[in-house]
This record gives sequence, structure tokens and C-alpha cells, in this order.
Amino acid sequence: MTDAPQETDGSSPEARIADGRSTRRGRLKIFLGAAPGVGKTYAMLEAALQRAADGVDVLATLVETHGRAETDRLLRGLPMLPRRPHFYHGHILQELDLDAVIARRPYLALIDELAHTNVPGSRHDKRWQDVEEVLDAGIDVYTTLNIQHLESLNDVVARISGVRVRETLPDRVLEMADEIELVDLPPEELIERLRQGKVYLHDQVARAIQNFFSKGNLTALREMAMRVAADRVDAQMLDHMRTHAIAGPWPTHDRIMVCINEAPVAKALVRAAKRMADRAHAPWLAVHVISSSSEALPEAAKNGIAETLRLAESLGAEPASVNADVDIAEELLALARSRNVSRIVIGRPRPRRLLAFLTRESVSETLLRRADAFEVTVVAAEREEPGQTPIGPGRIHVEKDPKTYLMATGIVAGATLAAFGIDRILPVASLSLIFLTGVLLTATRYGLWPSLYAATISFVAYNFFFTEPYHTLLMHRRDDLLTLVLFYAASLLAGNLAARLRNQAVAQRRIARRTGSLYAFSRRLATAASQDDLVWAAVSNIAAVLRCEAMILSPDQEGRLKIDGAFPPRDDLEVRERSAAEWAWQHGQAAGWTSGTLPSSRWLFLPLKTALGTQGIIGVTFERGARLAPDDRRMLDAMSDQIAVAMERHRLASNLEQARVYSETERLRAALLSSVSHDLRTPLVSIIGAASSLVEADGPLGPAGRRQLAETIREEGERLDRYVQNLLDMTRLGYGALKLRRQPSDLRELVGAAIRQLGSSLAAHRVELDLDADLPPVDVDPVLMAQVFANLLDNAAKYAPAGSVIAVAGRAAGDMAVVAVTDGGPGIPAEHRDRVFDMFYRVAATDTQRAGTGLGLAICKGIVEAHGGAVRATEPPPPGKGTRMEISLPLAFGDAARE
Repeated sequence: MTDAPQETDGSSPEARIADGRSTRRGRLKIFLGAAPGVGKTYAMLEAALQRAADGVDVLATLVETHGRAETDRLLRGLPMLPRRPHFYHGHILQELDLDAVIARRPYLALIDELAHTNVPGSRHDKRWQDVEEVLDAGIDVYTTLNIQHLESLNDVVARISGVRVRETLPDRVLEMADEIELVDLPPEELIERLRQGKVYLHDQVARAIQNFFSKGNLTALREMAMRVAADRVDAQMLDHMRTHAIAGPWPTHDRIMVCINEAPVAKALVRAAKRMADRAHAPWLAVHVISSSSEALPEAAKNGIAETLRLAESLGAEPASVNADVDIAEELLALARSRNVSRIVIGRPRPRRLLAFLTRESVSETLLRRADAFEVTVVAAEREEPGQTPIGPGRIHVEKDPKTYLMATGIVAGATLAAFGIDRILPVASLSLIFLTGVLLTATRYGLWPSLYAATISFVAYNFFFTEPYHTLLMHRRDDLLTLVLFYAASLLAGNLAARLRNQAVAQRRIARRTGSLYAFSRRLATAASQDDLVWAAVSNIAAVLRCEAMILSPDQEGRLKIDGAFPPRDDLEVRERSAAEWAWQHGQAAGWTSGTLPSSRWLFLPLKTALGTQGIIGVTFERGARLAPDDRRMLDAMSDQIAVAMERHRLASNLEQARVYSETERLRAALLSSVSHDLRTPLVSIIGAASSLVEADGPLGPAGRRQLAETIREEGERLDRYVQNLLDMTRLGYGALKLRRQPSDLRELVGAAIRQLGSSLAAHRVELDLDADLPPVDVDPVLMAQVFANLLDNAAKYAPAGSVIAVAGRAAGDMAVVAVTDGGPGIPAEHRDRVFDMFYRVAATDTQRAGTGLGLAICKGIVEAHGGAVRATEPPPPGKGTRMEISLPLAFGDAARE
């Protein structure tokens, strides 16, 4: 099977849809009929022609005339879109060209037969999904539908007409219609149209009238169509009342709970519950019981449960599950009470069988007996689906593996030999306990049916070898007969109980394994240090737990999905798989395998959604022929939720860090601009002013005046040079480009050079030096370290009052030299002492605060730490006034210098 040629350009269909999508969602009008031939397509074309006459852009994208001349005549009056050919099993089939419809973008599109099933390999399974996509593109749609195609009415239509309709659609599709027009025709007129050959060919008319198109069937279908249309009108009225806050009775309606299991009647239960919920305008939920029995079901039964749950969810039910083994009915009733359920829907209990005492009362029977506070609706199985079972785990699944019965035979043989030995050595009257032990061992190892087999052959062996007359199956003593009967009954009961315990233990181990897997999975996600680690932990764990291939995709900067990680590793997808992934990303819904969109894809793609939006797409694929069991789907959903939350957490942390860096960058930028605009401009103004006085002086300045102005220019130039040097030093520190030229340097010379460099900045203060006479030289870059002392002294001069003392003291401490610069200024509050070494940070300004870039102390810290030293701000004694800047530097001949 191959499709017609796909798109040849590099963009996906969904990308082209997104390019042309309108912010307005299209309106849907459904022409609803009770049966084929009532004139739905004819009525749709008449309405479309009227819209076209009013100037509306109408396009007949797909209209089925079925060879009817009147319909053909109407269709010719409208522009038509060519259909898209699909090659399937050697035939060319024509389908709706969805991409062409969206590219053409008419105002109104005519798409006939809403319930139609598309050719395998199409983008969507059903035509109603194509219609949804057209509506999302902002295009209005007219379409047609027969009442028997509604999923919730499928069983009812089958009982009325005897024909099971295979093409169905969820009831929610009808609910999303903006307008429904009922196309009605009395049964007599429809039958007359049939006889005239206006519906089917003449050779099919007689058979159609005898079967589906009998008057009774048409009357019932007509009533159903009218009722559905009336319910829809009532729902629209309620929506109108709520929208416009119209007062009215708003009573709390019923809440319905339907119990399902692996029985074929389960789908009929779901459809019945949907009809009840629609009539009562009530929410409803579909409940499945997880027990040791359900864990032991064959794969076909588990697949049936999964299909039933998907059907319920597609019809609008809320899926739920209950973990129970001992008292399932009580767990169901507890759930019903907690969810405020008023009505419980169950299947009709089957007649009790011979071994009913082994399986206890069915869950349906127990619910009927205990549910006093609930309305219980019992739904009978259809006659066409024989072999129905009651809801609940009362069904016995026979073990068919011959090895288990062979092992049971061996265990009984061993018990017989043991009984022979004990009877010879130590004759006892309770040899049956040895056989009972064998039965219990068989039950715990191999389950119920092998244990029943072991009990039966134990009964025969005990009778044959240990009751008189020996080696016959006859019994002469009544007490032997009673012993054997009681032994057999005890074996059956004990085997049944042991088998149940075994099943429960197996189920608990599986549940514990799943819980442990989820816990380990959450731990791995929580400890992932980066987004890449998170993705790899996610895909590798999902692949290991579900025994599948897994991948995670997210959009790149251009909006195109890319593979973030896959297990086993891969870096590309086929065209069909990529289209499914893009559809899942665009719509936030599952796509691909087992879904309703692009089901021919081998991969199932699920959106990773959180409250903040879709974080990415997760894709899984299994071996061909495998089915996704309900437990595996729940596990996948749980893992997907955890992955989505973890990805959101990492992205929020990344965004927060980016915001912090941006905020810090903005703060530094603003500080730098302030420094350039004010602190660097101040010495320039002084230089320009002094230079202008020299140039523009009217009278003679004299040598003293010229010298004073030149001194001002020199001092302010040196000050400007220090500011610029600070900026350059900070840049080199930030980029790690600061090169140290270490050499043994005398601290007295370094401090003296700084004092000479500052010149007039220290003229109003007295600098006192208190350096130990035997202080060894330090291992530093003398030029950079002189800059450090200049910055410290300049900072002290800014804030110390005029005439105060600035003290510089130094001493040796181990292999480090500690130098302290102390001023008598206002001091630094304790909470600011660590931050004053940050770039551009300054303690709250006052009117008397001197200008500065806020870089001096940051540069001091960077240079000192580059030498292996440290700097800190403290409070000098006595406390309460002044600041003490203390730096430690490595001595030239100490251990710190040798490192």
C-alpha cells in the first residue's frame, strides 16, 4: 500500500496550516438525518447555493452524489476541489485533499459524510478529524451525518435494525456543532424514494426494504434523530442562559459511574452510560478494577479493556481505576461515595455455576445487595455477543501450560512416595496431610487450576494406595470415604486460597515494581543537573520500563522540532513520523500509533503539557504487533507528567538565571554609564576649565597663576588616568587577562609610591606609617600592588574628614604580610562590608560624598586575590568610627610564595 506523492517541499503540512490559520475558528453546521436517502446532501447543497448567491466564497471540497441526478444538478452550480488519490491494495481511492482545502481557504467548505473512515495512510483516521482541522484553520464547514453513526447509539441502532454500523464518531463531534439542521422525511416517502431507485440501485431496493429500511426501523430512527436534535437545542439553551447570567433552576444533576472489565458487554455498558449521561446532562466516569485477577488476564483481554477505556474517554467519560482484591464491591462503592455518584451502571450477573463457591459471589451481585444509597442500572448483554461474563474478577481463567500440570503430577508423586516412607517407618492415620501439603505447594507455585488438578489426582492416589482394599478405587469403610471426601474438599479450598494469595503476591510485586520504577524515575529527574541529563534520564528510563524505544523532541529557535534525546540514539525521523510529532506539538494532543491522527505512524507522540504550556513531545514505539496495555499507558502518562514538570522546572531555573544575569548586567551598565557621565566627566571639566583660562586669559597670569593652572591640569589628568586604569584593570580581571610579573617588593616602597601618586588628594590628611622594621619583602607585581595601595588610600581620603589621620600599619603573620589602612571617616555598616568589594557598589550617598566610579575596591580585591591574598573591611578599635581595610599578601620567601 502506498499513498499518492506527498509534499515535495521541505515544510510539513502542519507548518503550512499554521501559516494560514486564522484567529477565528470556523463554524460547523451539520445536516442530520435519520437514514440514508432523506435528502441531507441535497439540503446542504441548497443552503450552500443560497450562501453563494449572497456573495459567500463556497467550495465543494467533497460531496458524494451517489449517482442521484437531482444532487448532481445542484453540485454543478458550485466550484469543486479535485480529490486526492490514494493507492490502496491495487485500487485508486479518492479522498479529501486536506492541504488543498486549507491552502485554498474558502469561506465555506462542503465536506460530505462526516462519519466516513479515511483510507489507511491518511493523516487522520476519520473524516470528522479532517473537519476539525479545517475548522481550526478558520473555515466554515457544512457536513452531513446519519443518526446511526453516533457512537453512543451504536448498540441501540443494532438492536432496532439488526445491523451493526461500523463507521461511528464520538458524540462530542455533534456537541461542537454551532448549528444542526434536521432533515426529516416520513418513512412512507423514504420507502417510495427507495422503490423509485433514488437511493439505491434497483437490484438492492428489495433487500434494503426488507432489512434496514423497514417502516418500523425508519420510525424508530426518525424518533431518535428528533430526540438528539431536541437535546442539542436544549443544551444550546442552557449555554445561552449561563452565558447571559439568566436566572433559572440549576439543580445538581446525577453523576454516573459505569463499571467495566474484560467482558465484551463492557462496550455496551459504556454506550448505555453515555446515553444516560446525555439525557440527564450529567458527568460520568468509567471505572476499571485492578486486581490480581486482572493482572493475570491474557493479553487479548487486557487489550479489550484498553479499547473500552479509550471508547469511554472518546465519549466524554472520566477514566478511573480502583486497586482491590479482597472486597472489590466495597472499593467501588467507596469510590462512588467519594465522587458523589448517584447511579452505578453494571452488567447483568450470570447464573451461578457449579464451582461458584470457589469464586464467591460476583461483584455485580454484591453491588446489587449493598448499594442501598445508589441507583443501580443493570444492562443486559446482547444476544449477538455470547459468552458474556459478569463485571468483576469472578471469572476463572484456566491455566493451559502443560508444564504446570506435569509439575503438579511430579509434586503429587513425591507426596505419594513420602507417604509410603512415613507409613512404613512411622505409621500414622493422617497421611492425607502430606498430600494436602503437595496441593498447597502446587497452588503457591503454579496457581488455581494446577492445584485443583493436584487435589484430584491426590484424591485418587490416596484412595488407591492407602485405603482398604489397597490398589483399587473401592472403599469398604465409611470413615475412609468421609476422610477422602473431607480431604478433597479441604484440598480444593486450600488450593483456591493459596492460589489467590499467590496471585495477590504476584500483583503486589508488579505494583511495587511499578511504584519503585516511578520513584527511581522521579529521583533521576530530580537529580539531573542539566536539560541534557534530564532528557537522557527520561528516554533511557522509559525505554527500560516499557521495553520500547523512546525520544523527546522540542522546537529549536526556528520553531522546527528537533530530537533532544533518544534511546536507542537516533537523530532523524521519517516524514510520516515527523508529521505526527508536529501535529501533536501544534494541537497539544496525542498523534501517531493507536491515536486517531496519523495512526499509520509507528511512533506514538504525546505532548508534555504543564500549566505554563507544552514543554515538548515524547515519542514511543514498540515492536510490531504489540499493544499498549492500560497499565503501560498509565505508566507512560505518569512518566510524561513527571518529565513535563521536570522540564518546566529546568527551564524556569534557566530563565531565572538569565533574568538574574540580565538584571546584574543592566545594573552594571547603569553604574558604568553613571560613572562615565559623572565621575569621569568631573576631571575633564576641571582640565578644560584650567586650559581655557590659560588660553583665554585677558591679563597677565604671572608665573604663579600659570603654574597653579598647570598643576590643576596635571592633577586632574592623573586622576582621570587612575579612573581609566581602574576600568582597564577591571576588564582584564573579568576576562582573566591580568598578567602578574611577581618579584620581591618592599612594602615601604609600594606604599610610598602610592602616596606620591595621589599627591594633592592626600594633602588635607596626615598619613602615618607603622610598618615593622623587620618586615620581609612580599612576592607581588609592584606596579599592580602600588595601584592597590593607591586605591585604598584614595578611598580613605574621600571619606575621612580634612585634617584627620590615615594610618598604614603592617606586620608579618606566618608566611603572609598583613597590611591595614585605617581612616577616621563615618565607617561602613556591618551589612555593607562584604558588598563594598562588588563592582560599582557604593554605600548610600550623601550630599558630601566625593565622586568615584565604585571600581576601586573591586579592583583591589581582584588583584590581591590574583596574588593568593585576601582583603576585608573591618571596624577599627575603638568601635563606632572609621574603616579598617586589611589585606594579606604572600611573603617573598614564605610557603605561600613558593606555591
